[in-house]
Amino acid sequence: MTYADRADAGRRLARRLEAFRDEDTVVLGLPRGGVPVAFEVARALSAPLDVIMVRKLGVPYQPELAMGAIGEDDVRVVDMEVVRCARVSGQELAAVERAERAELRRRVERFRAGRERIPLSGRTALVIDDGVATGSTARVACQVARAQGAAKVVLAVPVGASTAVVSLRRVADEVICLETPTWFVAVGRWYRDFRQTSDDEVADLLRRAALPAPEPAATAMGAADPIMRDDDVEMVVGGVGLAGHLTVPENPVGVVVFAHGSGSSRHSPRNRYVAATLNDAGLGTLLFDLLTPREELDRTHVFDIELLAHRLIEVTRWLTTQPDTAHLPVGYFGASTGAGAALWAAADSGVTVHAIVSRGGRPDLAAQRLGSVHAPTLLIVGAHDEVVLDLNRRARAAMPCDCEIAVVPGATHLFEEPGTLERAAALARDWFVRYLRLTSGSPAE
Repeated sequence: MTYADRADAGRRLARRLEAFRDEDTVVLGLPRGGVPVAFEVARALSAPLDVIMVRKLGVPYQPELAMGAIGEDDVRVVDMEVVRCARVSGQELAAVERAERAELRRRVERFRAGRERIPLSGRTALVIDDGVATGSTARVACQVARAQGAAKVVLAVPVGASTAVVSLRRVADEVICLETPTWFVAVGRWYRDFRQTSDDEVADLLRRAALPAPEPAATAMGAADPIMRDDDVEMVVGGVGLAGHLTVPENPVGVVVFAHGSGSSRHSPRNRYVAATLNDAGLGTLLFDLLTPREELDRTHVFDIELLAHRLIEVTRWLTTQPDTAHLPVGYFGASTGAGAALWAAADSGVTVHAIVSRGGRPDLAAQRLGSVHAPTLLIVGAHDEVVLDLNRRARAAMPCDCEIAVVPGATHLFEEPGTLERAAALARDWFVRYLRLTSGSPAE
């Protein structure tokens, strides 16, 4: 089994872990790569999410090779066989441990951001990583969870080396691994997208998991509809394959195509959060990469709004060929430079777009096409994003359509401040529900 990315792996792993829904479970992600996997598991099980803080002790001249690991509460595991074979001296081992303990303290402060560690005493600790190779880090994580009072420790991973999985059964009450390939090689080999997870992404996922569960469906549609389709897709545009993820709830009233900003992708945690909010309100979503990984290396492509808009137009046409979306009215959600592409595409006579939402957008990049945009447009801007706010005000004056600006108090360009992304998602949800439901023939709320 090959996973599209860590979120995909988390969703698949969650299906295997459904039995833990009825236990007093805390989901613990191993930073950094294990947290996106754990986030999906925690969301599926309606369980709290925290990080289990451990650091690998890498061989000095080959840091990817683990000779041990350390964790909170002074837990320490050293693989003396690796130390011996790699000829690591006691001084070298101590130096690596000092550096990793300093990094461990930094990450505790960065990721938890003042939040208390979720107590494990008497509970089931569900330790999640994106995979295990040697198992050193996972071994320490299980020991840390045990030391913190967990009554039961379960390690769950999407993929792992069979030898590591067997050895980890000595420290965990249960080890669940979806795939143990004969030729393992490395964890990243089993993911199509294994790009590094950043500190910011980890902090954002933990912050979102700590928020009360949103209730958009009650506002917009009543009870949330179950998901009918939730698939990775590939669309061929001008001979170029573009990867995406299509989610369609049952009884959808529309579908929203996301155009992300420069330096981002369909894996953006912010866009995924907004998409989940829209899904809960009965809206389908398509998140896709406007550029291939090779094209992203050329920074001129990132700001080629005409190219990005053309891709968006062709993907919109692709939706009309899909049985689940062919009959649905289409909306665009654009962030940063993606908003410029969305507005440019919406002005094209070859597609019909019924509503547009921009978050921290750059409408000035589509200045020459703004006069031809007729879809109702909402421009969401952070109150502290002053330059972009001025650009959006000028764009509103140039647009003949129903166009509104929503200023989110306390927000900067990336909407990283507490509560600001949630406010932006709610504004987008209400705008799309209002205009796409009218188009689909459903009565407006």
